[in-house]
Amino acid sequence: MRALTWQGTEHVEVTDVPDPKIEEPTDAVIRVTSTAICGSDLHLYGVLGPFLKPGDVLGHEAMGVVEEVGADVTGLRPGDRVVVPFNISCGHCWMCQRGLFAQCETTQVRSQGKGAALFGYTELYGSVPGGQAQYLRVPQAQFGPIKIPGDAPDEQYLYLSDILPTAWQAVAYADVPDGGTLAVLGLGPVGQLAARIARHLGVPRVIGVDPVLERRTAVRPFGVETLDPGDLDDTSATLIDLVDGRGPDAVIDAVGMEAHGHDEPRSTRLTELAQKATGLLPDAAASKLTDKAALDRLDALHTAVKAVRRGGTVSISGVYGGEVDPMPMMEMFDRGAQLRMGQAHVRRWVDDLMPIVSDESDPLGLRTFATHHLPLEEAPHGYEIFRDKADGCLKVVLLPGS
Repeated sequence: MRALTWQGTEHVEVTDVPDPKIEEPTDAVIRVTSTAICGSDLHLYGVLGPFLKPGDVLGHEAMGVVEEVGADVTGLRPGDRVVVPFNISCGHCWMCQRGLFAQCETTQVRSQGKGAALFGYTELYGSVPGGQAQYLRVPQAQFGPIKIPGDAPDEQYLYLSDILPTAWQAVAYADVPDGGTLAVLGLGPVGQLAARIARHLGVPRVIGVDPVLERRTAVRPFGVETLDPGDLDDTSATLIDLVDGRGPDAVIDAVGMEAHGHDEPRSTRLTELAQKATGLLPDAAASKLTDKAALDRLDALHTAVKAVRRGGTVSISGVYGGEVDPMPMMEMFDRGAQLRMGQAHVRRWVDDLMPIVSDESDPLGLRTFATHHLPLEEAPHGYEIFRDKADGCLKVVLLPGS
């Protein structure tokens, strides 16, 4: 089959790889009909290369049609349409029983000290082949895949694989009080959906912050105020001033490890150079250095911490990978800020999301969310325009059947 494979830092190719097959009685194999490029894929593209090998199949946002199931998979049959959660969870272990599906103890990657295995996401998370491919083997298929109606458009349900439950969890963790204000830093796919979800759930005031005009424009029809940080001397101070001089009740950091401050402080530039230099080291040395001394670009997180009102909540959905990142602990302690974060527990939020996703009025704008639809063979171009925010790119959906 054809699949998008990692070949080196900022180098991906569509190549021939072996067809997946049933390996365990809890497996299923699906024919992928739609698969998306995620912001987290860009971390692999540019930063987390030391944990990848040439030929690794990328992608963790996929849906398709069941082709084959293992002997222990009784809830699916060939021909069913399914969305596949990006984290692989069993549904019955101690963690799963508590709704902590991203920490599933059955698939936990203990050798790396990490949580549940993920599709297409490095040896840190199990080296499971990903979904940017014509076919996908789905472990723990007795629990993971989400069945969807046979006649619905793919994009009405595709984002249940990752970004939609990730955004929902970000809003749930933010715990905005009745009548409160939420700020969302970063209006990429997850931040965009988080802002829309918050408004849909009745948060009266949502302020989105992003330097990209197209992203700010896309969220305004949902009743979201927007700010361009490039127009501001101090984003956190502006947010404080905008909300009664005390700041938003909650702030979502939907940016993560590769944040850029609009004024690019020297520390941010040095961290970026360190990340790129690490990627040029031999894999053994680079992975050890990343595991013990990795740094993130923290402009967005520091802004969130400094903007949220005293006693407020910072909800982190952007992925971070640092081990020795400095944080303003005195200010965090003095302000009484709460931090909530983590990989999304996809199956935990599906019951909440399904009525919204199934609503024919499309209240979150899911059917028109993707700005670019490309054949799988053009996936490298998709990565480039998504990375560069070029051509108004907000979300890329790949179509393996095209």
